[in-house]
Amino acid sequence: MKPDLFQAPDYYNLDDLLTEEHKLVRESARAWVKREVSPIIEDFAQRAEFPKQLIKGLGEIGGFGPYIPEEYGGAGLDQISYGLLMQEIERGDSGIRSTSSVQSSLVMYPIWKYGNEEQRKKYLPKLATGELMGCFGLTEPDHGSNPGGMTTHFKDNGDHYILNGAKMWISNAPFADIAIVWAKNEEGRIHGLIVERGMDGFTTPETHNKWSLRASATGELIFDNVKVPKENLLPNHSGLSAPLGCLDSARYGIAWGAIGAAMDCYDTALRYAKERIQFDKPIAGTQLQQKKLAEMITEITKAQLLTWRLGVLKNEGRATTAQISMAKRNNVDMAIHIAREARQMLGGMGITGDYSIMRHMMNLESVITYEGTHDIHLLITGMDVTGIAAFK
Repeated sequence: MKPDLFQAPDYYNLDDLLTEEHKLVRESARAWVKREVSPIIEDFAQRAEFPKQLIKGLGEIGGFGPYIPEEYGGAGLDQISYGLLMQEIERGDSGIRSTSSVQSSLVMYPIWKYGNEEQRKKYLPKLATGELMGCFGLTEPDHGSNPGGMTTHFKDNGDHYILNGAKMWISNAPFADIAIVWAKNEEGRIHGLIVERGMDGFTTPETHNKWSLRASATGELIFDNVKVPKENLLPNHSGLSAPLGCLDSARYGIAWGAIGAAMDCYDTALRYAKERIQFDKPIAGTQLQQKKLAEMITEITKAQLLTWRLGVLKNEGRATTAQISMAKRNNVDMAIHIAREARQMLGGMGITGDYSIMRHMMNLESVITYEGTHDIHLLITGMDVTGIAAFK
């Protein structure tokens, strides 16, 4: 088992822009990843198994709803702290960060923002510790980039609703205790429902044969005449803007998380290049390898500045959906290119589980697609600058 020697690059002294609390949150997460994630993650990824033993630790480092107020069990941290947590967790593995992101931004966030006080007190404290785990049901087999076309629906049946439909590509689905499910009522209006495991007709078959996010549990949500109590409807927001508001928070976390994956690939490639001798000198002394490393650290630094500024705007309540979209698209694209370049620098060793690079590269193929594809985010920016929607 290789020791985790990761050292985070900070080429522009961005630590000067962080508070002591920010750095404390980051360092505790970094230490936890080195201690708990790095030693086991390659094995779990090879076996395509989610390491459930990490759930308790994710809760302890604030990985579940860090910005949720303390009265509901959260840590009451700001948005930059949330971002730094996602960065450190994804430095370990994108799949583990997905578990954390989903729980935080797609399960706890809508209950906090769109739920009532009774729902907040019932679910949030247990979600914050990981005693309860959740998932988010928006994507359907026939509706990905166009979630508004969803066919999952519910109808009023007295003291409960009857829910029918299916969702797919759902992180955490196989083991989730609750699902935040988006469905249309009889008038065609989209609402959020809290569906609990054990409700008759609710099943969560696991998705197998993935080459990406192998250490993350992915599944479907199937609803066959599921009776959902009326008190499980999220009352304070409806329409497509409700689930998209959750995705804003999650995409913001991804923008930070992707930097973590890029940092890990860069750090691995830099260390390897200094140690690998060819033609009587380290390959780090050759022009082509220095070009790769120089471009990597430049792109990482640009992404760090982008997300830090976005975090400031988010803390001030001024970050727009389009700004978040730009950061998600840019940073994941940056990370995937760095992973590919780093893999080449390691030659044949780069494809083995002795190093993290190939795992990051495969994971990022999912990250660049989920929560808005690379192309859709491009068109969101295009719509924002032109005022014309190209995808409608």
